[in-house]
Amino acid sequence: MPIFAERIRERARELGLSDAEVARRAGLSERRYGYYATGEREPNLATLVRVCEVLAATPNDLLLAEGKPPAQSQRDRVLARISVATDHLSVAELELAACQIECLTAHGPGRRRRLRGKAARG
Repeated sequence: MPIFAERIRERARELGLSDAEVARRAGLSERRYGYYATGEREPNLATLVRVCEVLAATPNDLLLAEGKPPAQSQRDRVLARISVATDHLSVAELELAACQIECLTAHGPGRRRRLRGKAARG
């Protein structure tokens, strides 16, 4: 299954995940995941679904030659990385992450410039 091996390596790279991290998040040993990443073995259905969840992909994306998803913008890739990373956070950790993102959106560098400009005009 060379397409599957190629696709999971490619998708993990897009998300900035190592093989070890994908394996950990999917509940697999590094060795077992390594077999899939090198094309030496094929996963069963349950394992395929877990790997797809970690890589924010569908089975078609990873298995079919024509299933390759369209190229994503840098923003979409970053959002996918955030989505995958948050799957393993507790509610308290998610609350903290939400607060941090809200602070960034309210007080980020672009926002400060705009706010200063409004203050000067106002």
